[in-house]
Amino acid sequence: MKIALVTDAWHPQVNGVVRTLDTVIRLLRDRGHEVLVISPDQYRSMPAPSYPEIRLSFARARTIGQRIEAFDADAVHLATEGPLCIQARRWCLRKGRPFTTAYHTQFPEYLAKRTKLSPRIFWPYIRWFHRKSEAIMVSTESVRNQLRRENLGHVHHWSRGVDLKNFRPDAPPPAAYRSLARPIQLYVGRVAIEKNIEAFLDSQQPGSKVVVGDGPALDGLRARYPDVLFAGRQTGSDLAGYYAGADVFVFPSRTDTFGLVIIEALACGTPVAAYPVTGPVDILTRQSGAMDECLDRAIEHALTLDPADCIALGEQYSWEASANQFFAGLVSQDRHPGCHMSRRFLAKAIFARV
Repeated sequence: MKIALVTDAWHPQVNGVVRTLDTVIRLLRDRGHEVLVISPDQYRSMPAPSYPEIRLSFARARTIGQRIEAFDADAVHLATEGPLCIQARRWCLRKGRPFTTAYHTQFPEYLAKRTKLSPRIFWPYIRWFHRKSEAIMVSTESVRNQLRRENLGHVHHWSRGVDLKNFRPDAPPPAAYRSLARPIQLYVGRVAIEKNIEAFLDSQQPGSKVVVGDGPALDGLRARYPDVLFAGRQTGSDLAGYYAGADVFVFPSRTDTFGLVIIEALACGTPVAAYPVTGPVDILTRQSGAMDECLDRAIEHALTLDPADCIALGEQYSWEASANQFFAGLVSQDRHPGCHMSRRFLAKAIFARV
């Protein structure tokens, strides 16, 4: 099958959206599918206001459409709500081409954090963007219910996975941990205002705090919290070691739709402390994490949990299953709009190997 995937989030960005797309695309290609990625690095771009690490790219709808047509795509997926996907959406509607979308990010809440405006101001745009899609792919039941409340009921479940070969409880911890007082409390993710990292750094639990990641708020937080270890961006086995060597993983965000870092921490045997919001409430059990409106209480409780229960939950998340769910949600151009692949076709296509 030929899949055209348009995204405004792509390398060199480092975030859950890019990692999810990158992994699923690789698995689909391994299964013999062809995937055309239309991404910001292929067009002129400008830095996003207040977030220069993200580039906003601009191209005409016709230009994007010509690439999709030349590729002879069987299905079109729009991964984000940015400029490239807006133009791809415009072309699809002009041509009567069915397409699917995904709701990866709490876009209204992110914009509200940066503009100080109400999230309600931005929801009309979200409804406009997704309403004409054949299906909106979402990662959790909480997001599914949220979109339904916004009159966007055509949702399809697309969960996330974890690389269990890399994220393991026996991953060697970083040398920097040797000099830190226990318990070691860890945050991993973008260092940006919408991640609410200050709530973690202001918590009063004894021990040491570690922040892994990069982003526009990094320099400011370093200056304000000199006692915190800011380890910068980490990947692969090094990142796994930061998870595995920590005593608790703290997820202070209130705006994520899932939280890929949560299941990575669990796979490494590290219990999670979080607010009871979308993402954590869809993933964590009482045995693997603690959720409380008081983050200090959540951290204190999480430190008492058994790593074995965390590992057992983390192992339930598979990238293979995630790729299956994504493929099942696509809409083929050769079938009537609104019709997804037949079960027989799905079974043959998903498990085919080249």
